[in-house]
Amino acid sequence: MTNALVAEHNHHAGAEDMSAHLIKHVSFTLGGETYAINAARVNEVLRYTEVTPVPGAPSFILGIINLRGNVVTVINGRGVFGLPNQAVSEQSRIIVVEIEDFALGIVVDKVSAIVDLNAQEIETPPATGDETGARFIQGVYNEDEQLLILVDFSRVVELLPR
Repeated sequence: MTNALVAEHNHHAGAEDMSAHLIKHVSFTLGGETYAINAARVNEVLRYTEVTPVPGAPSFILGIINLRGNVVTVINGRGVFGLPNQAVSEQSRIIVVEIEDFALGIVVDKVSAIVDLNAQEIETPPATGDETGARFIQGVYNEDEQLLILVDFSRVVELLPR
């Protein structure tokens, strides 16, 4: 290989190496903070639809919806993180994620974008005590001077009544 071809090969290998560490996330806002969830966990994003309340459910569970014949439990994203409730707006969305063997909907204020985050730049979340919401925070990411709080709702099963 000539030096130019070696340099070109190394450049492409480096680009592939970089993309191997990029993970797609769906970013969303709750109470002025920006959060992101791994896009691989997201089934779909829905416009807010009426949720049927479930009597006796914990306060963060808004209820259930019927999504093409499947029952989806819907939780209040604000409630999980201890943020004050806010009326549903035109921008409110339900992010549907697959957790173990069921679908979970999370009501958020607004879905912002799909972003590629470098896995090597994800930082450990700061210790914030043992608030309920802290169990869902898996890391933080500094992107263009904006802090993204990375969340994973798979541990919500620990809060559901059995």
